[in-house]
Amino acid sequence: MQPADARARIRFRNILLCADFSALTDLALAYAADLARHFGAKLYALHVRNPDDYVIVFPEGRSIPPGFTVEQAREKLNSLLGPLFDIDREVLVEEGELLPTMGAVIEKNAIDLVVVGTRGRTGLAKLVLGSWAEKIFRRVPCPVLTVGPHSAHPRTDTIRQILFATDFTPESAAAAPYAVSLAQEYQAALTLLHVIVDPATYDLVQPEELRASSERLLHELVPSGAELWSDIHFEVRQGQAAETIVNVAEEKKANLIVLGARRLSGLPGAATHLPMPTAHKVVSGAACPVLTVRT
Repeated sequence: MQPADARARIRFRNILLCADFSALTDLALAYAADLARHFGAKLYALHVRNPDDYVIVFPEGRSIPPGFTVEQAREKLNSLLGPLFDIDREVLVEEGELLPTMGAVIEKNAIDLVVVGTRGRTGLAKLVLGSWAEKIFRRVPCPVLTVGPHSAHPRTDTIRQILFATDFTPESAAAAPYAVSLAQEYQAALTLLHVIVDPATYDLVQPEELRASSERLLHELVPSGAELWSDIHFEVRQGQAAETIVNVAEEKKANLIVLGARRLSGLPGAATHLPMPTAHKVVSGAACPVLTVRT
């Protein structure tokens, strides 16, 4: 993996809030608005209604009754965004299937960040319904900030601790520049974490060698001179990936977790069912939002 380029500052110019009017929409909006203010970005609020079946479009905590009209959805969005007079904003209400409609909106408006709230379903509920938030962050072409059920309400510019978890795959390589750039942007401490998840590895490599090689790879992700503008830490742990990431985030009091997200493959919806992927488990358990980046 190549080190992130310290000069390649990440700038969000067009942010899309995916609003389903569930309990997490207000919290997701708070994060989207804070980011829009910080970066001087335009904020789009999108509601996608499916006239045929609302539950299929938004199974995660829908509080809108069937028959909710385009006009009612637009009125609801305008009410949510009304107090944000200091932000350039636009309301979008579209009809159709969620993912294709979002894709068209993202392309048309040059969206470079999607923000979505999720209840973080686990167990049987996830097996039956899947996770639409996960389908979003594994399919849309831009990074996605997923605000889970345990995320604290944001305060202005409070990204002070960032945790970047990597398994040294190409997806992690795509996410690394975001972690480094955001640490520089917010003058935040940055922890780079690798979790050794396969005990069988110890049969092939001595634990000390494995830990040392992992730490070396973590150091290689950081550009030269980064320590001048950020407090940087390196962690190598052994255990279950998602559980360890959530625990380290809690230890570090992380305000943001950054992960690489693998795209969906195989049967439609297969990646959102058992066994639950690491990213979904992290989103469900973390006490802060999770930024996922695809290759």
